[in-house]
Amino acid sequence: MSPTAEAAGPPEARTGTEEPSASARIVQIRERIDEIDHALITLWQERAALSQEVGVTRMASGGTRLVLSREREILERFRVALGADGTQLALLLLRAGRGPL
Repeated sequence: MSPTAEAAGPPEARTGTEEPSASARIVQIRERIDEIDHALITLWQERAALSQEVGVTRMASGGTRLVLSREREILERFRVALGADGTQLALLLLRAGRGPL
């Protein structure tokens, strides 16, 4: 057994079940979750960079730091799609792109 596997402990400690097929399925699902997490992180970073570029471009041309109507539009889009958690997610995304208010 590799040091990593030993550190993780027996399968039931990693998956919460001793049943082999359920444990294998949980591992498979978690692999997909990890792939999605990686994609989300990559997209988050790309979105933040693009949003920062918009802000720099707007301010360099004499515009305002923020466009509140755009922020409200994003908040509403996320709220409609995801409910209250969507609003919180949108607030985090906005902050990542423009910094704290």
